[in-house]
Amino acid sequence: MYLENMESLSDPENPDLLRNYLKVLQTQLASDSAVFSGLVDQLAMAITLSVRIDSEKLAKLDLSQQPLWSDVKPFVGVHANARETITQLMNHSEDDLKTAILLIHLYNTYDSTPLPEEVEADESDINDTYETYGYDE
Repeated sequence: MYLENMESLSDPENPDLLRNYLKVLQTQLASDSAVFSGLVDQLAMAITLSVRIDSEKLAKLDLSQQPLWSDVKPFVGVHANARETITQLMNHSEDDLKTAILLIHLYNTYDSTPLPEEVEADESDINDTYETYGYDE
């Protein structure tokens, strides 16, 4: 949902739409750090302008198992104006914060280049494959 929201609000005709929406979310979060509890995609949007993620180093983190916040935290820089809010999130919503950071990281490193189409093998190719391996028909 984060990806969809970020893309839908990125409007070339209204370039300030996304930034203004993110600032509204950021303001809501600053006034109540628990406002997005359980809404990780909205939390990610609310902190997007407040954090800087070293995606190059974070990409080296093994994500085959869910990392701990202590594994992710070294790769996150926090804007001075948001330190109090992020600290509050670490105190009561550490798992949501970690997941939001990972969402932002994945969005920042997302490659939208379409994969090349696979060429489907026709039946003559399949028969040739059997013949090359010595199968009798």
